[in-house]
Amino acid sequence: MSTFREITYNGLWKQNSILAQVLGLCPTLAVTTTFTNAVSLGLATAVVMALSNGASSALRAFIPFEIRIPIFILIIATLVTMVDLAFNAWLHDLYLILGIFIPLIVTNCIVLARVEAFAAKNPVLHSTWDGFMTGVGLTAVLAVLGAAREFLGQGTVFSGIEMIAPGAHAIQVLPESYGFLIGILPPGAFILLGLLIAVRNWLDARAAARSRLQRSQAQPAAA
Repeated sequence: MSTFREITYNGLWKQNSILAQVLGLCPTLAVTTTFTNAVSLGLATAVVMALSNGASSALRAFIPFEIRIPIFILIIATLVTMVDLAFNAWLHDLYLILGIFIPLIVTNCIVLARVEAFAAKNPVLHSTWDGFMTGVGLTAVLAVLGAAREFLGQGTVFSGIEMIAPGAHAIQVLPESYGFLIGILPPGAFILLGLLIAVRNWLDARAAARSRLQRSQAQPAAA
């Protein structure tokens, strides 16, 4: 269980693909205009990462080392195609909005990085969990960024939710005449993402300082 806890902590916080490694910025900046879009793409990526990690780990003993990267990409592309077809069949309106960014999961360096760095060297269950938690960490950041950009740019919450849950409607928090354009433009995404990274770094620095203080207080007591 300690291994699973470590994997969870790494995926959600320590090695967060966006806040710590700053990977996958293209979909991060392009899709996070609303909470619904951001979470939808994040969950699709999490599913692909979990399945691709598990499949790559299960097949790693049969894959020659020299051609492992093309085989891994083939596995990822197959899973992404399945997810793309599922969106087209069951969430067609959302599929039209996300557009090319669903197929582009194949080229997302986060997915291939976890397959190569973790799944190619670890058991199936651990690899699947690593892929899923890395995807959840990605989804969490996308959700916060999407919610903040939607609220600042449009004054709404859950815009587009009717594409997932028919009958549901967005909540108009601020007047309809409200509009802060930079919130939904790429510069706004850069600014908000920078603030999120700064908050994470501040929390890590605070935790490290607290840990050093506790160690310094424990040394005289031990002596």
